This record gives sequence, structure tokens and C-alpha cells, in this order.
Amino acid sequence: MAEEHAASRQGGISGAQFKGKSLLTWLDYEADDIRYLLDLSKKVKAESKRGETHSRFKGKTIALIFEKRSTRTRCAFETAFGEEGGHPVFLSIQDIQLGGKESIEDTARVLGRMFSAIQFRGFEQATVEALAKYSGIPVYNGLTDDYHPTQVLADIMTIEERFGTHKGKKLCFVGDGRNNVARSLLIICSRLGVDFSVITPAVLNPDGNLVKRCSAFSAASGAKILISDKLDGVEGADAIYTDVWVSMGEEDKKEERLNLLRPYQVNQALMNKTGKKDTIFLHCLPAVKGEEVSVDVFDGPQSFVWDQAENRKHTIKAIMLATLGMA
Repeated sequence: MAEEHAASRQGGISGAQFKGKSLLTWLDYEADDIRYLLDLSKKVKAESKRGETHSRFKGKTIALIFEKRSTRTRCAFETAFGEEGGHPVFLSIQDIQLGGKESIEDTARVLGRMFSAIQFRGFEQATVEALAKYSGIPVYNGLTDDYHPTQVLADIMTIEERFGTHKGKKLCFVGDGRNNVARSLLIICSRLGVDFSVITPAVLNPDGNLVKRCSAFSAASGAKILISDKLDGVEGADAIYTDVWVSMGEEDKKEERLNLLRPYQVNQALMNKTGKKDTIFLHCLPAVKGEEVSVDVFDGPQSFVWDQAENRKHTIKAIMLATLGMA
């Protein structure tokens, strides 16, 4: 950990370079940038555990736009911003004209005049990109159908807390390989040098163009990337990760998806297949226990899902501190 932190300092990374920057996907961030945000996340978590209070967002406002429901994303943004003295404003699509009577571009222009930052959680990646392009303020992707960048920063933080480092670790995602979490893990792992496997039926392989881009990142970082439909791919994994088999907006595909992915359930037999007793289980939540993960694994001693959930708050606070120039 200390070596990784020193490396980010030696690389000349400072909070100033993040000011005004959006987080839409980790494709736009270098490894040293991500390292800086991870170290800042651990700093603010330590502050919280010591009971420290700050007002670094005093006088700041954030618009929280939700097309999709949320527990962790909404609570993380609201508490992280509010506890620092800022004012979060929740906006559902029933509350504003986003893409309805008013274009997304015009909504972005208005919000950019009234708020310090915007968070968007919804369907189209194009929507969050338009908000960033036209608002003139930092915009954070709280989840789209394509990416979930704030989630995977918390995932890497959880791995580092458990093992002391991400270096030399292997993370396996088992399930729907086209999933926004799987895609975001592919990016961040290839950026940071974490060996990453996607174990999925071939028809659910992640987008080939994204795999190609991440292969270039992994060549620089030393990460090994594996895309396979064979469960043997989990061997040697330090962490096994899964997500729901039916994403929001795909409910009509439920039976087809369940039949396809049933052999890919994360259960104790699959956890044992890693050959490591200290392999941990990860899930971005909410989970459908009994489908993508068995109850005994989800509620068992190898599960670190609650650490992940808590770390959403600390990593999101760090992202906002850096991009609002408060780090």
C-alpha cells in the first residue's frame, strides 16, 4: 500500500488536475489517476472512522438524477455530500423534463447554471455524456447500461483492504459478461494491472471492441485478461464476483437468462474450485439469493459484500472531493 501511494506521488499526481473533470467511465483515467482516488478514498474513510467532521462541500450543490431506482448509489451520494455541508437535490424523471418536453442538452445547460455537479443513474450512456458535454460542471456516472464506474472503484478498494494490495491478485467475474459491472471491472483491472477473468456463456461475452481497448491497457500494466465459458477459469482467483442475471430493463428475458446462466451460479463448489481458502466473494447488490449466488456463499465468511457497499460512500466522496477541487 505504501509503495503504491508513493508511486502515485512520484508520478506527479495531485488533486488539482482533477478539478472540473467528470467521471463517465474509467477509459478516461490513467492508472495513476485511479491510484490517487483510491488513496483519497482510504483517507476519507479513516477520517470517518475517527469521527472527524468536515464541511468541504459547504456552499456546494449536486443534482442527483435517477431514471433507475437505487439504494447504495443514492445513499452514498446523498450522505457523502450532505455530511460535508453540501446540499444534494434528488431529481427523478417524474420531477424534471429530462429528454421529455425539454432536450437533455437544454436540461444540462440549466442544471450547469444552478448546481456544482450532477450525478446521473439511468439507461443510456449517451445521456450522461450529453450532461457532461453541455452542463460545464463535473458529471458522475452512477450507473448506465454500459458502465458502473463508481462501483468498481469501491470493489478495488475492498480487495486492497482485504489483501493489502491489488498487485498480483486475480479477480473473476462469473455471470453475464455484457453486464455494466463486468465491463467496468475489465477497464479498471486492465488499467491497474489486476488479472481479470470473465467467465460467461459465449453469447454473453463482453463487447469485442472494449476487450480490444482493454488489451492495450493490460499490455502496459501487466494484467492478464481471460474471457471464457469454462468454469475452470476461476482457478487461482483471489476474488469471485457476480451480479444479477436479469438487469433492469431486461425483465422480458428472465426465463431465457436463467436457463442460460444457471450453470454459472456462484456456490460453495465454485468457490472451492479456486484452490484458495482465502478467496473472497463480491457482489454489487442487490442480489437475488438462490439465483446468481447461493445463500450460504452470500451470507458466509467469504462474503465481503457489506464492505463493498460501505466503500461506495467513501470512494464517491473521494471522487467528488477531487473533481470539485476540495482534495
